[in-house]
Amino acid sequence: MIEFRLPSLGADMDQGTLLEWRVRPGDAVKKGDVLAVVDTTKSALDIECWHAGKVHDLLTRPGQTVLVGTLMARLLEPGEDAAKIPPPPAEPAAPATRPPLAAIPAAGAPASGIPAPPGPPHAHRAVSPVARRRATELGIALDTVTGSGPHGTVTLKDVEQASSRQALPRDRSADMRRTIAAAMSRSKREVPHYYLTEQVPLGAAVAWLRHANEGRPVTERVLMAALYVRAVACAVVRHPTMNGFFLEGAFQPSPSVHIGMAISLRGGGLIAPAIHAVEQKSLTDTMRALSDLVARTRAGRLRREELTDPTITLTNLGDDSVDAAYGIIYAPQVALVGFGKVTERPWVVSGQVVPMASVTVTLAADHRVSDGHSGARFVAAIADRLQHPEEL
Repeated sequence: MIEFRLPSLGADMDQGTLLEWRVRPGDAVKKGDVLAVVDTTKSALDIECWHAGKVHDLLTRPGQTVLVGTLMARLLEPGEDAAKIPPPPAEPAAPATRPPLAAIPAAGAPASGIPAPPGPPHAHRAVSPVARRRATELGIALDTVTGSGPHGTVTLKDVEQASSRQALPRDRSADMRRTIAAAMSRSKREVPHYYLTEQVPLGAAVAWLRHANEGRPVTERVLMAALYVRAVACAVVRHPTMNGFFLEGAFQPSPSVHIGMAISLRGGGLIAPAIHAVEQKSLTDTMRALSDLVARTRAGRLRREELTDPTITLTNLGDDSVDAAYGIIYAPQVALVGFGKVTERPWVVSGQVVPMASVTVTLAADHRVSDGHSGARFVAAIADRLQHPEEL
């Protein structure tokens, strides 16, 4: 028997709301298949399966909020006999701080294909047949509905009203800001930050981008942000103490560079999902990955590993006309790199003062893992890579 439990989608997550099942009992699944879509304070995330098997039962209803680690479904291993599988154990429900989202049926599957978990002791109370059927269609838990009929009978009207209350839009931005505030407060308390700043000339990068984008359609142009991502990745390869996690009192370096991109959401809030294995990508592939990540983040459709895998974070506030960005490390990561706006400044070249496009690069790093000397070498490596954009 394979247990499918709600995974942690970040150090600051303790519960999630099931939006949709992508499978039905009896479906065969393989590793990497998306089983469910779960709503968190950050985004709606596709949750993948880590084993091959056959779906035996689904234990969580769409719209239900459950704690991290809750058993949501069970899968049969190859050759396993379904008749020998015992009933599922009861799982504690997560206390919802606000009404749950309205149920969203799985694609191509009626909501009635999802069995409800064991009901509470009062589940035998009177419910009209049409109300019961409608509640099943909407994924409404009848034990949460107050009956207005004779002797407390739950009517169709009661179910429809409950559905309307659940469908009220959730203030995701407020939830997200509380989550961000909690994570950043914890980081500032527990992580000994140090900060470094350097002005980096971008004359070569600006000229190279102008030439590289000539004749390209707008959708295929490379942006300065992609150069930043590649420059940080190249610098990290040379300075691995900036890339990884501080866990259980020790630094755990990451063998790959998964850069978390700080992306602002249109409805408010911020999220930093990862571009994976940037050290293995070309500049063009990095630009495509960045565009895709931004689009899916703002559409609220990210994958679990994009939120849990970042090994270093990059924030770019140049579009907001900010000169410099001094970030807070997203623990257990150990470093964050910030880029401000590109602006022309007086610059000395061969003894002459000339106008030069430049950017302020900042580093926030964990003093338990690195120091100012190693941090300065890391920032210098970023600056050096940006002087050779053709090599990125």
